[in-house]
Amino acid sequence: MEQRSHAESALAGAAYGMLVVLGVVLGVVGGFTHAWYIGASFPAAAIGWVPVLFGLCLLAGRMMRSKLGASAVAIGWLLVSMVFSLKRAAGDLVIAGDIAGFVYLYGGLVAVVIAVLLSPSSGGSWLMRGSYGPPPPTPDGS
Repeated sequence: MEQRSHAESALAGAAYGMLVVLGVVLGVVGGFTHAWYIGASFPAAAIGWVPVLFGLCLLAGRMMRSKLGASAVAIGWLLVSMVFSLKRAAGDLVIAGDIAGFVYLYGGLVAVVIAVLLSPSSGGSWLMRGSYGPPPPTPDGS
């Protein structure tokens, strides 16, 4: 495993922090705009948010070359979206239990999970690291 300097570690931490902030911004903007309809029954904005969430999570994962990059955006979005879907004491909520809300929440959740799964792994799973034993010998016998 290669060692990082303190400056590289701080820069990586700041980048992941900004990806969480990006997810929070996506959650706030998407939470308030997902309910725009075309006509009376087509939730266009909710359907439009699903590929946006997928694309930005996948892009973050590819740019950071890790599943953590995609997960950072997904976590920021998910935290805001879950808070927005809770009913307040006065009965108000931002993401209602209608078709637009369901498409936005469940479609977005499926989109970010798929984006995280399609993001590159940063050197293998941390769960499986060290469980394979020594590497197999090369053809030249070493």
